[in-house]
Amino acid sequence: MSRGETANALRKAVFLDRDGTINEERNYLHRVEDFTFIPGVPQAIRRLNQAGFLVVVVTNQSGVARGYFELADVQTLHDHIEENLSVEQAHIDGFFVCPHHPEAGQGAWRKLCDCRKGAPGLLLQAAEQLHIDLCRSFMIGDKDADMEAGRRAGCTPLLVLTGYGIETAQILDPAIGRFASLVEAVDFILRQDGSEKASD
Repeated sequence: MSRGETANALRKAVFLDRDGTINEERNYLHRVEDFTFIPGVPQAIRRLNQAGFLVVVVTNQSGVARGYFELADVQTLHDHIEENLSVEQAHIDGFFVCPHHPEAGQGAWRKLCDCRKGAPGLLLQAAEQLHIDLCRSFMIGDKDADMEAGRRAGCTPLLVLTGYGIETAQILDPAIGRFASLVEAVDFILRQDGSEKASD
């Protein structure tokens, strides 16, 4: 951000975990044919778009580090997500991916990085590139690492009970909001923000 820009120029955002939050959980998902949206997710993303939130996917993809698939496969899947969202007049403003793993990684992908959630690196990268006000933003996911990344970045973390969310809820700080799915989490955000008077 240039010196001439002020805090008022920063955008509010909703950061979304991918697997188990946007789409049905599949171990090391990388094939387009295995991708399925969780019901209501495209419409929920559209509502965030319409309310003026940036929507940013932040995802750990250690399958790259483990040699299960390539970064190009991740990009292909994200292109597929965007194509399917466009049918619902919805879009993602940015995809940020951590391909590393500190123990199981191979070659250059084996490293202790600052982008693997629960570190906040992916959110900080997105904030820098997209001019996001982290204090006005939310992090939604189904794992404790998502909640930790959001908290460390200065966002409000929200847990969804899809994916691994039910298991995560057993160990999570009870002060963190819990929602049946992304649809209900978006309902909450838009009520808090006052951006939308009623659901679709």
